[in-house]
Amino acid sequence: MAPRRPSASASSPVSDMAENDSDSAKGGGGRASDPLLVMSVEKAFRVLHAFDATRPTMSLTQVAQVVGMDKSAAQRFTYTLEKLGYLRKDPETKRFELTVRTLDLGHHYMRSNALLERAMPYLMHLSKETEETINLTVLDGTEIVFVSRFMSRHVLNTDVSVGTRMPAYCTAPGIAILSRLPIDDAMALLDRTDLRPYTPHTTWRREDLQAKLERAAARGYATAFEEYYHGDLSVAAAVLGPTGVPVGAINIAVSRSRFTAQEAEERFSPLVVAAAGSVSLGGRLPGVQASTAYGPGRG
Repeated sequence: MAPRRPSASASSPVSDMAENDSDSAKGGGGRASDPLLVMSVEKAFRVLHAFDATRPTMSLTQVAQVVGMDKSAAQRFTYTLEKLGYLRKDPETKRFELTVRTLDLGHHYMRSNALLERAMPYLMHLSKETEETINLTVLDGTEIVFVSRFMSRHVLNTDVSVGTRMPAYCTAPGIAILSRLPIDDAMALLDRTDLRPYTPHTTWRREDLQAKLERAAARGYATAFEEYYHGDLSVAAAVLGPTGVPVGAINIAVSRSRFTAQEAEERFSPLVVAAAGSVSLGGRLPGVQASTAYGPGRG
């Protein structure tokens, strides 16, 4: 069944969205105060982001409620996104869902990102040499995002995939990245974070996190032992850009059923520090000797 089109008396989706921009500019708050921000584009992305594991399909009424717009506006946005191929409307239930086309942006990111391209040989080598789970993550706001992941045959945390987000403060990659920022910048980011314990082992109080950042900065790597997932031991080091600013982190994750925290730290910290140093654009990380440079063709 073809998508329902607006009646002849209705205005077009494009003109309606333009009017919606004007309405948003009147009451949109801080975002509308930016004269270059196209509010209709922002709202279209809000519609797409409304779909997730807890809401894989939604009715038009649900889309309007979740996104925070009236039903008429929701109809225009869902219609446009359906016509562009990013949403599918079930002809029987009238419910919307994301289509495979929404993967396109992620695919283009994976194929064009310079950090991923530079890191990939080292990630693959770490995966082959250790046979453990290897991740590359980047910081986005107060969270880390997994942009590459090589799973161990021991299969740890199968619900984590490329695109998964986690709080920076209770993950080894997040702490590794924050430890390479100026301390005032790192603490300001933590102040914007909803700090809370995910497990009994989570470091979440501000003063404890500051001490953890200082330790990680001093030794060149960070650890997180069962701070977000029970049984998860993680060791990470930051990847630096040419000016020394952290652009991501490499971590090795293992299961507590196979390693103690001390064993994981002693065995894998030199590997992640050396790998991150080799990927870093400004050369190796401070404290990494030339003889420990890690990567294909080196031990």
